[in-house]
Amino acid sequence: MAPSSAAASPSLSLNQTPHFHHQTPPITWLKPPPSSALFRRKTLPISAASSSSSTSLSITDKPTSHFHGNLIDTFESHHPTTKGATFIEEPLERNELSARRRLFTQDPPWISALFLKGLTRTVDQTLKLEKKDIDKRKFDSLRRRQVKEETEAWERMVDEYRELEKEMCEKSLAPNLPYVKHMFLGWFQPLRDVIEREQRLQKSKSKKVRAAYAPHIELLPADKMAVIVMHKMMGLVMSGHEDGCIQVVQAAVSIGIAIEHEVGIHNFLKRTRKNNAGDSQEEVKDKQLLRKRVNSLIRRKRIIDALKVVKSEGIKPWGRATQAKLGSRLLELLMETAYVQPPLTQSGDTIPEVRPAFRHKFKTVTKYPGSKMVRRYGVIECDSLLLAGLDKSAKHMLIPYVPMLVPPKRWKGYDKGGYLFLPSYIMRTHGSKKQQDALKDISSKTAHRVFEALDTLGNTKWRVNRKILDVVERLWADGGNIAGLVNREDVPIPEKPLSEDPEEIQTWKWSVRKAKKINRERHSLRCDVELKLSVARKMKDEEGFYYPHNLDFRGRAYPMHPHLNHLSSDLCRGTLEFAEGRPLGKSGLYWLKIHLANLYAGGVEKLSHDGRLAFVENHLDDIIDSAENAVHGKRWWLKAEDPFQCLAACVILAQALKSPSPHSVISNLPIHQDGSCNGLQHYAALGRDSFEAAAVNLVAGDKPADVYSEISLRVHEIMKKDSSKDPESNPTAALAKILINQVDRKLVKQTVMTSVYGVTYVGAREQIKRRLEEKGVITDERMLFAAACYSAKVTLAALGEIFEAARAIMSWLGDCAKIIASDNHPVRWTTPLGLPVVQPYCRSERHLIRTSLQVLALQREGNTVDVRKQRTAFPPNFVHSLDGTHMMMTAVACREAGLNFAGVHDSYWTHACDVDTMNRILREKFVELYSSPILEDLLQSFQESYPTLVFPPVPKRGDFDLKEVLKSQYFFN
Repeated sequence: MAPSSAAASPSLSLNQTPHFHHQTPPITWLKPPPSSALFRRKTLPISAASSSSSTSLSITDKPTSHFHGNLIDTFESHHPTTKGATFIEEPLERNELSARRRLFTQDPPWISALFLKGLTRTVDQTLKLEKKDIDKRKFDSLRRRQVKEETEAWERMVDEYRELEKEMCEKSLAPNLPYVKHMFLGWFQPLRDVIEREQRLQKSKSKKVRAAYAPHIELLPADKMAVIVMHKMMGLVMSGHEDGCIQVVQAAVSIGIAIEHEVGIHNFLKRTRKNNAGDSQEEVKDKQLLRKRVNSLIRRKRIIDALKVVKSEGIKPWGRATQAKLGSRLLELLMETAYVQPPLTQSGDTIPEVRPAFRHKFKTVTKYPGSKMVRRYGVIECDSLLLAGLDKSAKHMLIPYVPMLVPPKRWKGYDKGGYLFLPSYIMRTHGSKKQQDALKDISSKTAHRVFEALDTLGNTKWRVNRKILDVVERLWADGGNIAGLVNREDVPIPEKPLSEDPEEIQTWKWSVRKAKKINRERHSLRCDVELKLSVARKMKDEEGFYYPHNLDFRGRAYPMHPHLNHLSSDLCRGTLEFAEGRPLGKSGLYWLKIHLANLYAGGVEKLSHDGRLAFVENHLDDIIDSAENAVHGKRWWLKAEDPFQCLAACVILAQALKSPSPHSVISNLPIHQDGSCNGLQHYAALGRDSFEAAAVNLVAGDKPADVYSEISLRVHEIMKKDSSKDPESNPTAALAKILINQVDRKLVKQTVMTSVYGVTYVGAREQIKRRLEEKGVITDERMLFAAACYSAKVTLAALGEIFEAARAIMSWLGDCAKIIASDNHPVRWTTPLGLPVVQPYCRSERHLIRTSLQVLALQREGNTVDVRKQRTAFPPNFVHSLDGTHMMMTAVACREAGLNFAGVHDSYWTHACDVDTMNRILREKFVELYSSPILEDLLQSFQESYPTLVFPPVPKRGDFDLKEVLKSQYFFN
């Protein structure tokens, strides 16, 4: 290949075999000139041996891994004597002289690797920056939507009614609207007008004669206030009315709270939006200064400070009295303007009947059945026409605390965290000032682990499982009454008998009362389903969403959104899944099958793991049929105890079984690991009793121990013994004979489960009565009541015999609480994670508020503690604080291990492939928690807080080795 003076580039072939030759003889290296054209030119033309075909390789293009090989092969094809080296001509020089020859050899492997590694790193960094930029833009967009969702919800509703009103005026006809919106549209204008009139009236009065609510009724536009009043009132009616009545106190305070929250947001929007034409110079200047300050903080990345600025309105909390007075007046205005009209069935000559939608009246109730003490309170009664069909309209109600589109704000204090603008508090104190004060004094350093755990739970990303939602929608549209869905139809009210026989009349009255009670329950459940589905429909097209969490006063975590969340019913749990999917893996497929068997239940969940796997293997055809044809197939999934969750598991398992690579199938399904009677597990760990520890699976076994079956066997033994006694001398003998064949695991399960949480004899009686009603063997009401009383006594006695150490600890905790409460102090303690807990049980004091509607009696926290409640509630509350601690410790450790985690008290969830890791972590954290002297620390804190009081010593512990928990596969399973 001879050099040519006219050539501007070396001639090379790209059609050679792209492999390096490793046999490289000694090569002569020629140093290229310092300003070589190869490095100076933007493109390197490369041609074949003949000058007729050529191509250019840009140095800005991504180089291929064959580049070095091509150069070597080309040179060898032209110069066989110099194998392994490539000769390139360098034709162009700065001094325009003839080109010099350069000799290249194959790079040593490490040079090639370094070159490609550096290039790959550069490309990866570029891609990461681009992805980060895209993610940031996406996040900013979602955050803007979230802010609008929180701050402009009521405003959008006002705009909607304005548009509907305009359409109605233009077309002289009401739009085709759902039932509740049709009513709202009819109420909107009259209510808005009377609120405007009231605002003008109060403004015109002097301060001396103005109403107490006057300064607050002016703080919102009348149309927005009207929409809030209508929606809040109807929301209360839907969420749980009794005989169509809502207590005035509840309605007034709820409306007042909603108005107060919206006033804060309204002021924020008013101060930060662009200047309006009507703004005064002073208002414009204030807005400019606020925007300037906020923008300055944002530029310095002080986002939290910026939020504080825009949220601080300089308005003090209103207080219950102010909320109640304003709410009462707005309720009164609603009753003046809201009317309903029956369907027009009359002839055209008659005047249509129009009647008030709400009426104010007083109800008198006895304190308890048979008591002479009565209580009188005011209620708002809803018209029967208003209630008719209301459950079908629940989906059109505004729900302010919806799941978030972006991760919640990190918790930093009592009211710092959660939603971006909606009021968020770390604990649901229900107005307990003592608990609020304890939390407000807490530092981030003291409770950082609690904050961290709540942030972990809040950062778990969820999405709607569309396949399951579609099945739910179809079953609901067909009338419900299947898969745990409530029947969409009411039961018919029995007609009055023609006979005047007193017994028949009494029987009829009982049946009417029962039918009405069932219909009230169905109405409430239908509203609940509609609210859940309305949220699911709203969120189903979102890539993902988040649930901010906060605590109850005992330290248990809950999502702040009340309707569609994973702590709720099977419907909600089946409809939700993790937004992030992960491959099943070998262990994941195993746990998916175990999970499906657990959800099917019916005794299957009490088998060994091998037994559960065998159950699933025996029903593979049913599982695949359920996944492929859920509604019109064999419907095997409907037999499950948790049908919708079971169906979700069937869908994923069917995908895996059909896949050529089952272990690589992506699963978004949360897999649950539940504690075995978790309350007793905590007591067994506190008391270190080996027998009790084995009974609740703290010790490894071939199959799970079933404490409920143990108790039911003991109950059966006691009843068998009683049934052999003489009925004349022993009244329980007859009851024992009737019940002996009805005793099973299900009869005693709820009572055993709640016994450690302080269930009373009355509570146990009601639980067992419901189970006996379900069995349907005893139909007589009096006999049923007597049987429930006897069963409750026997069950609690059996519990005391088997769990003696747990009972001793419960008694000790109750005794300590009684000593503290008798000295007029609420019981206080600090959880192992540093969360202060104060029991809020004090005798309430009545505070009378005179309103335009009636005198309201508001309940306030008094200064005298309720000794009985403090004593009975302390043992279960203390154990709840410990199970909440265990869950939070596990949540943080799982996050550090890279797992997605969700917790439902004693049920821990993660991806199928991560169950083994989570199982190891939750056992380690349980051992870590109970390795500390919890009861001794509690006693010491009591002695330090109340040095003048004398407390009993801590009950003796057994010799159970906590490390046995690490080896117990059925501890959580």
